[in-house]
Amino acid sequence: MVGGLGSTELIIILVFFFILFGAERLPKMARSLGQSKGEFHKGLKEITEMPKDTEADLEAGGRTAEQILFERAKAVGIDPAGMDSSKLKAKIEALEALDSDE
Repeated sequence: MVGGLGSTELIIILVFFFILFGAERLPKMARSLGQSKGEFHKGLKEITEMPKDTEADLEAGGRTAEQILFERAKAVGIDPAGMDSSKLKAKIEALEALDSDE
């Protein structure tokens, strides 16, 4: 029993669909229904995660991770111009580690 429908009702519904749409169109319809369900769940996941992203943006004050990294670099006396993020982050962490050791 699926959703309040017994096996007899399901068989009647399937026969009705075969008569109405034909045997060759049913697999295409089932495939498109599955794809639609997947898209729906994907959109639902995006919508439920959007508040988390917005909250993180608000906590960062609207700044990107790169902007925050550049501000950290300037605070420890590094000119971030022309440096990629990974090298800049490594230099910042090295300088901050030296400062904390002293």
